[in-house]
Amino acid sequence: MKKAFKFAIALAVIAAGGSALVWALNVRDEVDVKAPVASAAPSDGLIARGAYLARAGNCQACHTAQGGQPYAGGRGIATPFGTVFTSNLTPDDKTGIGGWSSTHFWRAMHNGRSKDGRLLYPAFPYTSYTQVTREDSDALYAYLRSLPPVVAPNLPHALRFPYQSQAALAVWRALFFSPGVYEPDTARGTEWNRGAYLVKGLGHCAACHTARNALGGSDQGLDLAGGLIPMQNWYAPSLASPYEAGVGDWDKQHIVSLLKNGVSPRASVTGPMAEVVQRSTQYLSDADLGAMAQFLKELPPSHTAPPEPAAIKTQGESVERAAKLYEQHCAQCHGAKGEGIANAYPALAGNRAVTMGQAVNLVQIVLNGGYAPATEGNPRPFGMPPFVLVLNDADMGLVLTHIRQSWGNRASEITPLEVNRIRASTGR
Repeated sequence: MKKAFKFAIALAVIAAGGSALVWALNVRDEVDVKAPVASAAPSDGLIARGAYLARAGNCQACHTAQGGQPYAGGRGIATPFGTVFTSNLTPDDKTGIGGWSSTHFWRAMHNGRSKDGRLLYPAFPYTSYTQVTREDSDALYAYLRSLPPVVAPNLPHALRFPYQSQAALAVWRALFFSPGVYEPDTARGTEWNRGAYLVKGLGHCAACHTARNALGGSDQGLDLAGGLIPMQNWYAPSLASPYEAGVGDWDKQHIVSLLKNGVSPRASVTGPMAEVVQRSTQYLSDADLGAMAQFLKELPPSHTAPPEPAAIKTQGESVERAAKLYEQHCAQCHGAKGEGIANAYPALAGNRAVTMGQAVNLVQIVLNGGYAPATEGNPRPFGMPPFVLVLNDADMGLVLTHIRQSWGNRASEITPLEVNRIRASTGR
């Protein structure tokens, strides 16, 4: 009995210590919302700056439901743990941020807490936004307060047990979140630091381009090294690997063109990145895009080895059928030898998007179509139609394998099972 009592005491002490540690980690660098802040009517310049920063953060995309009022929230963000619904950012007093002070807003950005102190779910990427300066947060707040108020009560999240609890969220934050404003690297120039601030902060590029573990936390040791986007089944390629989407050897202007127009002489964007360009980066200044390009060019290259060359089957009935399928469905645009058509259809020979170890994007594009965004610099982009109803799993696997293993490409086979898995995940 005495041993059992001591064991119970020990467990209680450990639990109390663990709780205290989680609490302490959750109030690091906490913003004091009661501290007085001088306030004045926001200037037109401050509001315009906030509007620009909202574009940089692509805020409207998440905080606007399909067919809803801009920034009124209600969009469901699917996660592996359930659905999180975005909040109303218009200045309505009861359902929006009309009752928030600029400090409340700053605490949400910096600490991931709502006005009432509740912990926010990281579907709102405060793990990145914490790096935003107070000045930029105040500009964003001024812009959002200038919007027409919309009465739109926030929808309750639909998360599974135990992820819906504040206690579980506090533990997650203790493990994976540390607040801190971006600190310029004094060994780097002004342009590089501006690019790092945009990419790491408002741009929240790591939210997609960094792998996540089973608990949804990012492995900061692999920052921007690529990851599968949860629930969307698109792979955000590594921005540091020359075999995926690294741009260390690119001309800087080509990177700017990709972010501004969605196309460049070296690549084009599609899938989730097309939405980012369409709604966000095309509106950024050339100076800011140049800064982002400089930062991305100087990312330390990953030390990942190139994909192992696959064994190529050179004859057989399946090889002949694959070649015939390519001739029938692909060659007209992409060329008999995968050479593509300049400024219209991308070459497939030597294309990193084709030969990446992760083939999920290639399957997605052929299933559902591939479309670059319509931008001011490329208002009528060429696109690729979906083949979801044209090719079955076996034929799609054959033609994709043909593309990945022809004209010097030496990537691995795509099996009908892989195609079926991706088709099923997208409901197609």
